Amino acid sequence: MQVKLNRQTQPLDEDQAQTPLLWWLRDARGLTGTRYGCGQGVCGACTVHLDGQAVRSCITPCSAAEGRELTTIEGLARGDVLHPVQQAWLELAVAQCGYCQSGQVMGAAALLAATPNPTDEQINAAMAGHLCRCGTYDRIRAAIHRAAQIVREGGAR
Repeated sequence: MQVKLNRQTQPLDEDQAQTPLLWWLRDARGLTGTRYGCGQGVCGACTVHLDGQAVRSCITPCSAAEGRELTTIEGLARGDVLHPVQQAWLELAVAQCGYCQSGQVMGAAALLAATPNPTDEQINAAMAGHLCRCGTYDRIRAAIHRAAQIVREGGAR
């Protein structure tokens, strides 16, 4: 078994087939940007992209990634060029404690890939499953709008 992880092919051992992606990423690959939150797919802290779709890595087995493209927060930027969502997050100082933010960013990036110019209602619906204990929801929404603007102005992606 293998997976394309952050644009590089990586092996997946057969004995890891039922291991949640979260633990394979963190423990076997050292990619600790993907966070453990609830362990039940509810909070969104563990969100990664599987073939461009946002998935909860705490409840997704490694076998689901076989032969597919898996992107974590560490692979979202292209070299030194931040993804527009990452750029907007920094510009608007979205993070407070930061624990949930990698999952928030991954969810927002998947939203913008599917809906390049989302309304507030579309943002609220797409991000509803991402919990932020610090309550930065207004800044998150503003940053998603800013990321969409960056793309419209010719920014990366």
